Amino acid sequence: MTDKTRYSDEELMEFKALILEKLELAKREYEQLMDALMNRSGNGVDDTMPTYKILEEGSMTQTKEELTNMAARQQKFIQGLQAALVRIENKTYGICRVTGKLIPKERLRAVPHATLSIEAKLAQK
Repeated sequence: MTDKTRYSDEELMEFKALILEKLELAKREYEQLMDALMNRSGNGVDDTMPTYKILEEGSMTQTKEELTNMAARQQKFIQGLQAALVRIENKTYGICRVTGKLIPKERLRAVPHATLSIEAKLAQK
């Protein structure tokens, strides 16, 4: 029995469905983060308590930084999922970019945008 060099079209379609589902959820979460960051759902009463404004500014700045970091991570995740869809179309999905071997299905189900096998990922450290 020879080792497979790529996943079958049926397997790729299974991964594509998983990725599309995760992509839809990730985009919704990104939009929620951006709504919170831009205060789109605010009720417009930010300046009604000027006495506490100075105390709250530090907290608001920290919250904005955290939201910005979370949005950036989410955007990177979305880009990774979109790149995985391109690899599915090219039929190169699931192939480790370092070793050239197939990445196990279990890893791809957990991290569908993975481009490295566990061995290659551990060797990076």
